[in-house]
Amino acid sequence: MRTHATIVPTPLSARQQRSLRALAGAMVPASDEFSVPGADDERIFADIVASLGRDAPQITQALARLDDWAGGCLADLDADQQAALTQRLRDESPGLALLLVNVVVRCYYRDDRVMRSLNMELRPPFPK
Repeated sequence: MRTHATIVPTPLSARQQRSLRALAGAMVPASDEFSVPGADDERIFADIVASLGRDAPQITQALARLDDWAGGCLADLDADQQAALTQRLRDESPGLALLLVNVVVRCYYRDDRVMRSLNMELRPPFPK
């Protein structure tokens, strides 16, 4: 029996995915000290994109705004320019900025490598 990889449709354009990946890596960078990947890690980022769900319209709105302010793709700017635009988003649209953080962090902290680094059991927090 042949199995096929599941393709998760995403409302994000390739440019928006690049911008979201840059944001994720800036929010939670990799750490050699703690041996954990950043939120822009391939597996974690795939989980982020696949998990947008009902938040997708607002995430696409935030990314479109950031890309518009960047004059192209946020990911093409240097780190200082990216930080300035993300601060602008926090100042002008704190709800959208918070949603971006929540989407990234929710997926980051369910990655097995991250959970192991925190000495946490690899299981859902409930029912225990």
